[in-house]
Amino acid sequence: MDWPQELTDQLRWHWEHQLRPRMDGLTDDEYFWEPAPDSWSVRPRGRSQAPVQAGSGDFTIDFAFPEPDPPPITTIAWRLGHIIVGVFGARIGSHFGGPPVDYQSFEYAGTAAQALAQLDEQYDAWCDGVLSLGTDGLARPCGPSEGQYADRPMATLVLHINREVIHHGAEVALLRDLYLRQQKS
Repeated sequence: MDWPQELTDQLRWHWEHQLRPRMDGLTDDEYFWEPAPDSWSVRPRGRSQAPVQAGSGDFTIDFAFPEPDPPPITTIAWRLGHIIVGVFGARIGSHFGGPPVDYQSFEYAGTAAQALAQLDEQYDAWCDGVLSLGTDGLARPCGPSEGQYADRPMATLVLHINREVIHHGAEVALLRDLYLRQQKS
């Protein structure tokens, strides 16, 4: 069995049949829509009230350490930024020779179209990286960049990333559904 292909196909099926089609037509208004007061988002530099405002460009992403309890509701912009940077980007940099990516140094998108282009680029790089692992690569330990999971096999990380993308993608889809319905009321 070709395990890298199987693991990539799992994510690819979800991407092609559910997640990415649900992003078609995403507007800037939806991208930045705040579904609740004090939502975390991606904002023009200097406009955030969050304790941490990460990013190197004209836009920053809201954070706090430790995370508040309960955590704030997040916008589509925040969710996409999380998938692009924290889910895909950091791991591509750590495991597949991509550029280093972290929340502090990333240039967050100021439009929905820019964010989707970033998302597509990171998704393609992640899939290429997983396919390059081969069966032996899936069995090797993740290494120190994965902290407490350093000794776990790369296959564990790949499964985790698949879950993260599916989970956060579903949240984005729900936010789009809520946005459409709030406009009608």
